[in-house]
Amino acid sequence: QVQLVESGGGLVQPGGSLRLSCAVSGNIFSIDDANWYRQAPGGQRALVAALISGGATFYVDSMKGRFTISRDNANKTIYLEMNNLEPEDTAVYYCDVGLVSLIGQSTTYRGRGIQVTVSS
Repeated sequence: QVQLVESGGGLVQPGGSLRLSCAVSGNIFSIDDANWYRQAPGGQRALVAALISGGATFYVDSMKGRFTISRDNANKTIYLEMNNLEPEDTAVYYCDVGLVSLIGQSTTYRGRGIQVTVSS
């Protein structure tokens, strides 16, 4: 059974850094596109960053220069490096990843989410 497992969240002071990981468990053929979303308390789920299968990346303006999305195909893991964190970055972060199965079927999976809290 394929699952996404997020890790790396927690409490950090303003200006600090965290690296979120989204590990794919289960047998897959390949990883397609990957996205990180976040949902702040009382807010809606919003896109943070995207990584296209060909390698192109997209960031929401407020994350440009602070966040970096990347992938490690060998370890089937998607990362979100977050630097210079601000209290406004406090949210539950989710990874959405398109996975291609061993029989060529493409399906998007979502992680359960991981809490990131930026506070002094």
